[in-house]
Amino acid sequence: MSSFYNNAGARIRNLREINRYTREDLAELADISPKFLYEIETGQKGFSADTLHRITKALCVSSEYILSGDNKEEYSQEVLEILKLFNDSQLKTVSQMLKLMYEMNTKS
Repeated sequence: MSSFYNNAGARIRNLREINRYTREDLAELADISPKFLYEIETGQKGFSADTLHRITKALCVSSEYILSGDNKEEYSQEVLEILKLFNDSQLKTVSQMLKLMYEMNTKS
């Protein structure tokens, strides 16, 4: 199979492990066989749009992330929703904290 399927499969496996799902757990949630999930994760088999939809729904992630690794837009929307929870004075503190975190991460 192509590197496209290898990369998508690796992202699925990584998300499965992050969510602490066994292969059997995720296969059951996505209504596919554990063997088929193994073949997807290892890039041995491709998958249909329907299978992709069921896997992404089970992992609570966008299909765009599985296919391309890009989920910046999804994170941006999530961050905006969280920021709406703060009042104006709290937002100043949050902003300062985020700037400090950014500076700490870019110096490393």
